[in-house]
Amino acid sequence: MPEPSFDRATASAEAALPAKYAYKASLIGSAHQFELTDAGLSWQVGGKSGVWPYADIAVVRLSYRPASMQSRRFRADIERKDGQRIAIYSTSWQTVALMTTQDREYRDFITELHARMQRAGSAATLTGGITPVVYFAGAAVAALVAIAIAGLLVRSLATGEFGGALFLLGFAALFAWQIGGLMMRNRPQAYTFDHLPRALLPQGK
Repeated sequence: MPEPSFDRATASAEAALPAKYAYKASLIGSAHQFELTDAGLSWQVGGKSGVWPYADIAVVRLSYRPASMQSRRFRADIERKDGQRIAIYSTSWQTVALMTTQDREYRDFITELHARMQRAGSAATLTGGITPVVYFAGAAVAALVAIAIAGLLVRSLATGEFGGALFLLGFAALFAWQIGGLMMRNRPQAYTFDHLPRALLPQGK
């Protein structure tokens, strides 16, 4: 009797899953390299290296971290039980003026890391976004800026300064698009191994 096609498909898919990822955090120095091995998460950052068993990973935090050179940038902070931490970014520096995205490679690597942690029986804390203190402080600042813009807009309209009003409307739209998107993606949240937050993983090709 032939083997079930599901078994073949599963084995083929597992063999094709990404096990390596690398990025350059700066133009100076070597790339940060990571590999998912049978022993655990293997990493090499500068002159340091190590292998963390999947069950020893205590915390994974996913977040959206746009930069001036690249608006679509994501980050994974991984912490071991002994307090050691490493960070993995979805972008890599190529030249002084170019930071390239590695959307698919990053997303697949982070997804597979979670899958291997789950199979290892990990009890890690899985969180998304930024810490609540930073998030709500940022939200308060954003609210104050929005109030200030609204006040200036009302004053411009009242005094007939329509050019200034148009400028403020444009600035408000840009502010809402950039800061609003950042706050929406980075809201503090907990997630599970079965449901990774889509907003905190690149969805491009």
